[in-house]
Amino acid sequence: MRKIHAFQSCSKSFVACTSSASRSLASQKFLAYRRPYTVSSVRRDFTSFFCHNQQWSTRVDSLKPSEINRVRGIAHAVAEPGAVHVAPAGFKEVEVLTPRRLLKIYAQLAKSRLTILVVLTAMSGVALSPLPATVPILLSTAVGTALCSASANTLNQLQEIPYDAQMARTRQRPLVRRAISPLHAAGFAAVTGVAGPAVLWFMASPLTACLGAANIALYAAAYTWLKRRSVSNTWVGAVVGGIPPLMGWTACGGNLLPSADYPIHLFLPSFLTEAPLDMTMIDNPLGALALFMLLYSWQFPHFNSLSHFIRGSYAQAGYKMLCVLNPQKNALVALRHSLLLVPICSIMFPLSGLTTWAFAVTSLIPNAICVRGSWNWWRRCGEKEARISFQQYLWYLPVMLALMMVHKQGLDWRRWVGMQEEVPSDGADVVPKP
Repeated sequence: MRKIHAFQSCSKSFVACTSSASRSLASQKFLAYRRPYTVSSVRRDFTSFFCHNQQWSTRVDSLKPSEINRVRGIAHAVAEPGAVHVAPAGFKEVEVLTPRRLLKIYAQLAKSRLTILVVLTAMSGVALSPLPATVPILLSTAVGTALCSASANTLNQLQEIPYDAQMARTRQRPLVRRAISPLHAAGFAAVTGVAGPAVLWFMASPLTACLGAANIALYAAAYTWLKRRSVSNTWVGAVVGGIPPLMGWTACGGNLLPSADYPIHLFLPSFLTEAPLDMTMIDNPLGALALFMLLYSWQFPHFNSLSHFIRGSYAQAGYKMLCVLNPQKNALVALRHSLLLVPICSIMFPLSGLTTWAFAVTSLIPNAICVRGSWNWWRRCGEKEARISFQQYLWYLPVMLALMMVHKQGLDWRRWVGMQEEVPSDGADVVPKP
């Protein structure tokens, strides 16, 4: 028993010694990392509460050798500006803005690939319009649309600098990495935002210029503001994507709203009507509405599938996107608009007279492929299915626009390639077209 009591007393004394030693060691460490200055009873000014001058003094003995060399390198650089020294690791010299680099930065501010897509969709409105278009109108519409898109995208990036810095896919944007100043970018946005509508106003039509200015406001103001407040931002963004074809339509002289002089005319299939085809009635507002609905509905399966596999970045930046709050509903919205694209292509376009009824049949094949992809994504809600659906809707739009040009009402491709002979109106002999 005496041995047991002796062992217990030794254990208690050992624990007491170790605990006191650990407390003393912790206090020594705490004192070593305390700030070297002491609080004085003298009244200090307001700024001293935020950054005291002595808080930047660092004990050299607590630094590693690599950190000491780095600090010494910076000190020598400051003390001897003219001396040649090696730049410390972790610092990067600012690139000189040569004309070539500046053009590259402007292209990044304008989101060049997105701007090219916007210009192509605007050109589809010009190409599918039944009204004649001249080369100056074609070029001015393309240039004006590109300038409007560049301004909208730059204004969007100016407002999202702190949020782009938190997303891996946007950290290398010019304003985030400070390749260009915000003032410089704002100047670029202002110049392009004024020049774009001006070109459209004087070279195309005032209505086209108003549509371009409205698109800048919708994207840079409404869409950007809603991204952090409501999931309805996707619907506003879809409206922005549906306006460029209307710009091409109005640039050729087409109207958007029906009137007594501009009525809506339905082109029924030949087996439902015996009336002859009136080519003068193709220019009607239903064609503009069909172009808008195609681009509007295409935005949802295209963007929703993209946002699904980058939803982590959106969540990190604090954006209120449907893919973050409800991924299942995000896929369901994409499926709904995938199904809606079927009657838009197979009924609305031939009924408006922009295409023949043969387009209603040929458009079913790409629509069936993409609807199947959207269905699989909605049913499984997986990242692999979302990527497949995104890739499908990348080629969907150019394929559909190409099919519309092939089946455009009043355009006989057989004469273009010389497969059909022309019959002169004066009753002369038939002469084959070379």
